Amino acid sequence: MTSGRRERKKLATRLALHEAALRLVAERGLDGVSVDDVAARADVSPRTFFNYFSSKDDAVLGLDPGLPQRQAAEIRARPATETAVEALRAVTHAQAAEMAAESDLWPLRVTVIEAHPALVGRLAAAFGESERVLAAALADRTGTQVDADLYPMLLAGVGAAAMRTALHRWFATDFTASLPDLVDEAWALVAAGLPAPPR
Repeated sequence: MTSGRRERKKLATRLALHEAALRLVAERGLDGVSVDDVAARADVSPRTFFNYFSSKDDAVLGLDPGLPQRQAAEIRARPATETAVEALRAVTHAQAAEMAAESDLWPLRVTVIEAHPALVGRLAAAFGESERVLAAALADRTGTQVDADLYPMLLAGVGAAAMRTALHRWFATDFTASLPDLVDEAWALVAAGLPAPPR
């Protein structure tokens, strides 16, 4: 099996487990679903489940633990002529395009996550960790230090806020708007210094 085919198969299995977890929790509630149930619905073994997710909650959220590190690598690899803001904006735009490709699952994700406060807390913790990883890459890019300078953590936080705000607007449009365009709109407002809207 070629590496490309192997990667596609792994992505398909991860998505099948995530979708199975989402649909089961929507049907039965979080406490009514086990890892064995999710694995059975996705037609894989429980052992295979743990190759992709460390817990049932993680499967429901569909978090990819390698994503922050990949995004950090993308930030470091952006052209040196770009500012840190431009680099992070490009990376978040690409992430939005990937997320928009899964628009069929988003209404279910929102419904399930909002119905279970424990999942909201888990998601917030994951976002916080992602910001720390991205801040380290931004510090490398700008010659600053995460623990000593405000800039890298602040920029990582601004990037996360731009993405969350775009997602809220996307949800409000029933997922009909373009998520990458909404992310660009959020970044354009940030780049303009957040001017007050005309009255």
